[in-house]
Amino acid sequence: MTTQRSEPGQNADERTMLEGWLDYHRATLAWKCEGLTDEQLRTASVAPSELSLMGLVRHMAEVERSWFRRVFAGEDAGPIYFGEADPDGEFHPGEADTWKDAYETWQAEIQAARRNAAGRSLDERSQGRHHSHSEPCSLRWIHTHMIEEYARHNGHADLIREAIDGATGE
Repeated sequence: MTTQRSEPGQNADERTMLEGWLDYHRATLAWKCEGLTDEQLRTASVAPSELSLMGLVRHMAEVERSWFRRVFAGEDAGPIYFGEADPDGEFHPGEADTWKDAYETWQAEIQAARRNAAGRSLDERSQGRHHSHSEPCSLRWIHTHMIEEYARHNGHADLIREAIDGATGE
């Protein structure tokens, strides 16, 4: 797999720009994981942190699910990786967890996000609420938040990847 990334046009309309930057950051996280074994992808960054590339991908699957399905669409979509026994379960991939499964789950959540946002106004308010917000939020806000979330975690991914095999790059 060779991940293709492209920035949105500098003069694109708002929607194209928001969706373009979100896709760019999604592709950046995939790119940071390219060419590594399952064991490398499960490798924690630096003690005491348990953060790994596979953990980040699993986390972003949960984040996509939360904001685009639970919050925006008001779906009753339960957690994928976490629960009462392990509230941070997405960050704790075990020996049986594979890149293939994590990647497919993440991509399925991205596709669900795209379906839920398609044809909707950026001003449309969410049907659900996030546990940390008392008011509905706009689709515009969700897109902006998702770009921020990916950008922050892509910084983590940069450092984790460099620690694994020395690979660096924007």
